[in-house]
Amino acid sequence: MQIWKANNNHIEEASKIFDLYRQFYGQESDIDAASDFLSERFLKNDSEFFIAVDSDGLALGFIQLYPSFSSVAMNAMWYLNDLFVLPNARGKRIASGLLKYVEDFARNNASFSLKLATAVNNEAAKALYEKNGYYKVTAFDHYVLRTDTVTQSN
Repeated sequence: MQIWKANNNHIEEASKIFDLYRQFYGQESDIDAASDFLSERFLKNDSEFFIAVDSDGLALGFIQLYPSFSSVAMNAMWYLNDLFVLPNARGKRIASGLLKYVEDFARNNASFSLKLATAVNNEAAKALYEKNGYYKVTAFDHYVLRTDTVTQSN
């Protein structure tokens, strides 16, 4: 397995696996939209997208980070927003390899931390993260406001 930092030269493979990831979460397949979304990320350089590939260069999985900052720590950090491994490639330490890769990436870029969220019922993901050194933070409650669906009142 090799891990590549994806860019527009890898858009076809990246879009295919990103579309499968979105389908895993109940979204309809839309390769064109996936390609447009990733092309924009690559163009704006506002995410880091790494693809694990086999010896033929075919995608096995990917991981995507978004940059952020900790005001209290006054340091850069990364949100591990997406991690996906093809079903037929699972159990081969690809996810652990991707996690180690971004850990090294974050350390080499003087980052304070890697943060992530996962579904409360995703026991396999939680076990994977804990096995790779991540720990659950219980000191904060996290909230969200959907700005695409909330109407503003006067």
